[in-house]
Amino acid sequence: MDVTQALPLLGGISPQVFMKRYWQKKPLLVRQAVPGFKPLLDRAQLFDLAANEDAQTRMVIQVPGSQPGWRFKHGPFQRRALPPLKQPGWTILVQGVDLHHDRVHDLMNQFRFVPDARLDDLMISFATDGGGVGPHYDSYDVFLLQAQGQRRWRIGRQKDLNLQPDVPLKILANFEPEAEYVLEPGDLLYLPPRYAHDGIAVGECMTYSVGFRIPNRAELARELLQRLAEEAEDEVGVSLYRDPDQPAVDQPAEIPPRMLEFAQNALQDALQDSRALARGLGEYLTEPKPNVWFEARSVPASDGQTLKTCGIQLDRRTRMMFDVHHVFINGESFSASGRDATLMRALANDRVLSGRDVAKLSTQALELLTSWCAAGWLEAKA
Repeated sequence: MDVTQALPLLGGISPQVFMKRYWQKKPLLVRQAVPGFKPLLDRAQLFDLAANEDAQTRMVIQVPGSQPGWRFKHGPFQRRALPPLKQPGWTILVQGVDLHHDRVHDLMNQFRFVPDARLDDLMISFATDGGGVGPHYDSYDVFLLQAQGQRRWRIGRQKDLNLQPDVPLKILANFEPEAEYVLEPGDLLYLPPRYAHDGIAVGECMTYSVGFRIPNRAELARELLQRLAEEAEDEVGVSLYRDPDQPAVDQPAEIPPRMLEFAQNALQDALQDSRALARGLGEYLTEPKPNVWFEARSVPASDGQTLKTCGIQLDRRTRMMFDVHHVFINGESFSASGRDATLMRALANDRVLSGRDVAKLSTQALELLTSWCAAGWLEAKA
């Protein structure tokens, strides 16, 4: 992607300008970001997906005149479990639709001017007239693309983040909107983190939400320390604690200061290996979500030749990234250098690799691709 080229998706500005002026700074409304856009799944297809156990689905129903006024349920939902379409004020939200549908995955890829390490998933929300999830804020950035019907959005920089009590949703108690927009199909609204918003369906509507992952420090530290611990023996080595100068003690329950120092040094040694830390980060960022699974398949011995002839493409569920020294795919890491590294990075960036380029890979790299093909992580291009 040429990040200096103006995009209709961003209202005629380039990704470079968008990231500098708007990303995590201020909202952007783009009328007809995708001209003539029509839903990539119709209502029946979305309802079928909502009944799938591999999809993450939620339902929000407004109940006027009752306390707390909202009902919230987790799916999956069979069609007969959904309220009638004529009933106003209900919403279903299907998370990670990009994992189930190629065209939705392709749409989400239009937002890859943001690093894959941050791009999370595409959610589709369907609502009957008046449906919504109440005024709230997200801790992450979001692009809201109207797919069908109309939705009225009220947005504002919210200082009071108190929530309504005894409600099964995180709904702001004192929402103060500053602007209001009615989005038509093809319109796009970008909101930075913690920017309050309330979307209400005007008639039956469907909205696509492209969301971004934002790991917190504690989560990241826990994941990286766990992965470093698994490699600690190889990276730090086995060195036993010794205390030949330990005096006799009259408080045997006290932990010796020297043992604390030994533990601190062991941890510091593990953290000093920058490549081990980078491996842990890459493996964590490419780890498939818990609801993602791949179908292994038998690969004939000649399949390497097939990949050279046809080229390859990553499965839509595959997460692949790289750094200076490694290639990461679906939670695994591989050292890479030279031509192999260049071609593997191209595969990660473009998610396809031509047969001509596959033929340039080393025998070892081609064997690796064949094993990934057997695991269901990629396939020969059609």
